[in-house]
Amino acid sequence: MIEQAKPDIECPPTLWPLEPILEWLFKQGRLISDQTEFVHQLSQHILEAGAPIDRLTLNFPTLNPLFVATSATWTRKTNTTVPFLASHDIMLSDRYIGSPLQQLHQTRRSVRQSLVNLPEDAHLAFTELAEAGFTDYYAMPITFSRGRGSAFIIVTQAVDGFSQCDVKNLKRLRDYFAPILEVASLRHLSTSLMNTYVGKRTGEKVLSGMVKRGDADVINAALWFSDLRDFTHLTETLPADQLLQMLNEYFEFVAAAVTARGGEILRFIGDAMLIVFPIGEKVSKKSACIAALNSARDAQQNLAAINHRRRRNSQPEIDFGVGLNVGEVIYGNVGAPDRLDFTVMGPVVNRTARLESLTKTIGENILVSKDFSDQVDCPMHYLGEHDMKGIAKPQMVFAPDVSCE
Repeated sequence: MIEQAKPDIECPPTLWPLEPILEWLFKQGRLISDQTEFVHQLSQHILEAGAPIDRLTLNFPTLNPLFVATSATWTRKTNTTVPFLASHDIMLSDRYIGSPLQQLHQTRRSVRQSLVNLPEDAHLAFTELAEAGFTDYYAMPITFSRGRGSAFIIVTQAVDGFSQCDVKNLKRLRDYFAPILEVASLRHLSTSLMNTYVGKRTGEKVLSGMVKRGDADVINAALWFSDLRDFTHLTETLPADQLLQMLNEYFEFVAAAVTARGGEILRFIGDAMLIVFPIGEKVSKKSACIAALNSARDAQQNLAAINHRRRRNSQPEIDFGVGLNVGEVIYGNVGAPDRLDFTVMGPVVNRTARLESLTKTIGENILVSKDFSDQVDCPMHYLGEHDMKGIAKPQMVFAPDVSCE
């Protein structure tokens, strides 16, 4: 039930103290960036102070195309803390609708419920806890400066549940750590948005301080450039919703193929994709090239099943080419003083894009450079030297042989 306002009460000096918890919170706790570890240590310190807690959850909203919220739950019985990512469709599920968490989100008021002798129509969130031996449930909203906030949920197995003084202390504790949680929430939101819009590698660079125009690294990587065939015709003939659906389907199955092998999408450029397979201490040049080639082959093989379904639905087939290259590129910020783009640049990038363009005229779906071909064991079919726009000398071009495994 929604908690009703009560007059302030005097609590005995023997009540579990907040000071040890707050000292940890403001010295060490605020420095913990991992949500699960923060919840685990917070729970330990509250328990050590003498509070009757047997389960503690912190729930954070997030801005992510896949997840609406993240949470971490500590359980005293096992002394473990388990993270959870809530997908957007959970908001339409029976587990959320009518739950205490929904009440808290809608009213922005605390929810308190005795778990002893529950009514028959009690929500599943309560009945499951009661069956596990818990006796009292208390959930508090934590409101942030911009309105969005988190939820602080504590459950006990104490015979008499939480006392009024326990509740008073828990409220005070909530008020003390709310600013720290807001900072942690903003940090998590920033990371989530960066990963979503610019990719994990680039997001880490930006958040670490590479935000000035001209900030750049020189990296070695295998590069992938691909785009759809006949995209101009498709934009002219397909309704907008069908065009977007087709683009998203193409991006999705390509992303699945490349991320499974360590690739990262750097940019979507209309219907094109620029992808890197970084080379470093743990990934050799040869391994990066093999990963890129196998990703391209996986994507092309998966395309057959996708197009079979699209033909049955009277939808235009998806067809795309891939150019693969390897070498040294500049990875960093370019743009106007106050509007930047983080991308890769250099001759290797240009030649990768030109290789993809040649797939349309040569009739091969995957083309690779000489440098790339030298790194892989897959048999290659030499297609001769070809002129490339903006490149002075003709370039040797190869395609993986049909016997490539």
